[in-house]
Amino acid sequence: MTNGKRGDTGNLQAETEQPQVGEAFSSPVCYADEMDERYSGYADRDELLTFLNELLEAERAGAKIAARTATETSDALLRSLMQEVQRDEAHWCAILSKWIAHLGGAASQRTGAFYEKCLAISDIPARIAFINRGQGWVVRKLREKLPRMRDDAMHCDFTAMLKGHEDNIAKADKALR
Repeated sequence: MTNGKRGDTGNLQAETEQPQVGEAFSSPVCYADEMDERYSGYADRDELLTFLNELLEAERAGAKIAARTATETSDALLRSLMQEVQRDEAHWCAILSKWIAHLGGAASQRTGAFYEKCLAISDIPARIAFINRGQGWVVRKLREKLPRMRDDAMHCDFTAMLKGHEDNIAKADKALR
C-alpha cells in the first residue's frame, strides 16, 4: 500500500494535499513591527537624541552669532541678512527642542563652540563667510541623517530645515559678492 489515506470517495490522497474539514493553513508569525529601528537601517532613539542635541547646540550658536553680527555691521544688506538668519536659527532651535521632547529626551542647554570661533573673527564679511560654512556643516549633517529618519513628520521638518539652510547659504553667497 502507498503512504497516503483514503477519503470518503475512495480516492487516494497524498498527505500534503488540501487540509480536511476542521484543519487550517497557518504561516509563521511576522514580528517585523517589533524589530529594532537599527535593524531596518533607521536611527534609533538614542542616536536621534544625540544628533538633535548636536544640531541644537550648533543652531543656538548660529542664532547668537547672527544676532551679534547684525548689531555690529553698518551695512544694511548684511544686517538684514543676519537678522533673517538669526530668526531662522531660532526657529530651528524651537523645532529641535520639540523633537527632543517628543522623543523623551532632555534638550542641551549648551551653545556650540562655533559661537566663540565666529566671535574671534572681527571682519564682518569674513565672519559671515564663516557662518556660511557653519550652515554648510548643518546641511551635510542633515543630508547624512535624513535617510535614516523613520518618522514621516520628523523627516518633513528636517527636510524643511535642510532647505532653509541651503537658502541661507545662497543668500549669504550673493550678499558677499
